Amino acid sequence: MDLATVLVVLLVAAVVVLALWVVALYNGLVRLRNLVQESWRQVDVELHRRHDLVPNLVETVKGYAAHERQVLEDVVAARSLAARPGSGVAEQATQEDALSGALGRLFALAEDYPQLRASENFLGLQRELTDTEDRIAASRRLYNANVRALNTKVEVVPSTFVAGAAGIGRAEYFEVRDPAVRARPDVSFGT
Repeated sequence: MDLATVLVVLLVAAVVVLALWVVALYNGLVRLRNLVQESWRQVDVELHRRHDLVPNLVETVKGYAAHERQVLEDVVAARSLAARPGSGVAEQATQEDALSGALGRLFALAEDYPQLRASENFLGLQRELTDTEDRIAASRRLYNANVRALNTKVEVVPSTFVAGAAGIGRAEYFEVRDPAVRARPDVSFGT
């Protein structure tokens, strides 16, 4: 073989290796994007389960605390807003924070009604809601871990060039924005 043929073969081989490398980077980005989308669907499933529990909880409380209408209406309104489809991750987090706050007021209201706190139906719903909250937290952790992996891959060189060319961007974290949740708890051992 002459020198020109060797150079052409080496150039073609280099182009093929480069193309395979770019394809591998692109496939990795698509895989991560799909993991983020899949894990968001799992968060959505758990949030939907939570939204399904709220009407039963409201109906149970309504029988005991009928004159606490505003708290019940706030819970129903927050649930309707949170269950609305088509929200982005940040908007969904804000809506879920509002629902969490309304549910917190509902449970605080239940403290004023000993018969309600003793109701098996209420206790069962409260346990199921607590279990659902734990599942939401686990799903959110998985989602945020996948977002971190995708965002890291999108931002580091050289995959950032492939991501930019392919239109694959950063994903949003699902973060708690409620100041009450983020506040430092006050601990007192009595005075």
